Amino acid sequence: MVLEWIYDLTYALLKPFKKFLKPNSFAEKAMISIEKVGKGVVFDCQMCGQCILHSTGMVCSMNCPKNLRNGPCGGVRLNGHCEVKPEQTCVWVKIYEGSLASPKYGSEIMWIQPPVDRTLQDSSSWVNLLHGIDQKMKTVWQTQDEKDALEPIFRGSNEKE
Repeated sequence: MVLEWIYDLTYALLKPFKKFLKPNSFAEKAMISIEKVGKGVVFDCQMCGQCILHSTGMVCSMNCPKNLRNGPCGGVRLNGHCEVKPEQTCVWVKIYEGSLASPKYGSEIMWIQPPVDRTLQDSSSWVNLLHGIDQKMKTVWQTQDEKDALEPIFRGSNEKE
């Protein structure tokens, strides 16, 4: 598949520039602009910052109305259309078809993807890939201060102290 070849070529061309392509750098800002135009036009990229196009048949899984990254929801209609947007073919039907046509990365459709880290939204997925940021799982989803602030809500904030 041509898109797999382009993916591999892009990665090979960018890898030597890893030291310049740092998060929050001017170079990343340039990459974001390039990704928004290039991937936006070709893949309707949603700029999640954790691109898995090569693992999803070169179809952006974030175009699923439910943002599912690990397979369809179970609401796929008999005609292959989405339960949320009936006029739209289910993104995961497109992903499955794209994976069948992808000789190199097609089997990656079986990989379990980490949950979307919303803090990476609108960052460069190429920069995040080069630095391993896109695969880091948060071990703590909330700071202790955030948890402490929520506790009174769960315990009943109307209680008098």
